[in-house]
Amino acid sequence: MRFPPAIIQLRRAQLILMLVVLVPTILMTMLGIVLLAVGSSSVTVFAGVLVLTFCATAVTGYVLVSIFVGKGASLARVQNDFFSSVSHELRTPLTSIRLLLEPLAEGKLTEDERQQVAKLLSREVGRLDSLLVRTLDLSRIQSGRHAFTMAPVPIGELVAEAIAAFDAVTATRPTPITTALEPGLIVHGDRETLVRAVVNLLVNAWKYSGDDKQIQVVARGAGRKVELEVTDNGIGIDPAERTELFDGFVRGKAAVDQGAPGVGLGLAIVRAIVRAHKGKVEVMSEPGRGSTFRLVLPRGLPATAAAPGLAVMEGR
Repeated sequence: MRFPPAIIQLRRAQLILMLVVLVPTILMTMLGIVLLAVGSSSVTVFAGVLVLTFCATAVTGYVLVSIFVGKGASLARVQNDFFSSVSHELRTPLTSIRLLLEPLAEGKLTEDERQQVAKLLSREVGRLDSLLVRTLDLSRIQSGRHAFTMAPVPIGELVAEAIAAFDAVTATRPTPITTALEPGLIVHGDRETLVRAVVNLLVNAWKYSGDDKQIQVVARGAGRKVELEVTDNGIGIDPAERTELFDGFVRGKAAVDQGAPGVGLGLAIVRAIVRAHKGKVEVMSEPGRGSTFRLVLPRGLPATAAAPGLAVMEGR
């Protein structure tokens, strides 16, 4: 596996830091211990304490700098993986468009063939546009550049809007959604993005379930939080894949083997939205026995008791 130059440079910085700071500090620590052990005068003892204090400060600085350098290396690796994934996903529709344009440019197609090629081009352009829009949305939310209008949002209205949007997306194969919502629940957040998060979970449940699709939405209060769950009877998720599924452009092996459509951005967007609301996402699943995705969000006050919604910038 080849690492990008940024990661290699950061790893070199860690090695240099260890050689320049840590090794001399260890030697000085040994000296300080010897001075304290054999010192017979107050001056020797004071020198030993001073050396050990300096060494403790140097070790603390080394640990802090190592943490920052390590985070920098991790960030560089994530960025590299992200751009590699984006490039890979963009290459597929662009290749299809290029292959479709070649016979069209040669002018050797019949009228029916040209119409078919035009439909295929329209589909690939739409796919490319959707990919770019979702990637940019994810980037804005993760970086804190997305404007959220925070206000009290009744869970009943939130779920109703999400189901209506879900029905529009899955109009070719309508699927009823069972709901069990504790009355009076309110979350504090941005209605539009929260609806989008729930829609993403519903669409995932629909895509990764078989012919007998059973999808349920449950909401309950949990102290100062509200738990909103989407459960399906689909293919399930391997325990080893659960954490990685929330990274961009990552899909489970079972989903790939099944040939379900998607590029792996839905759950990444869900997590980014929930984190921006100071909440968290939990997943419970077993292969072949369905999945439950739980959104844990801050409980809100009724609109009459809360301040008016304001457009704010919130991120991780």
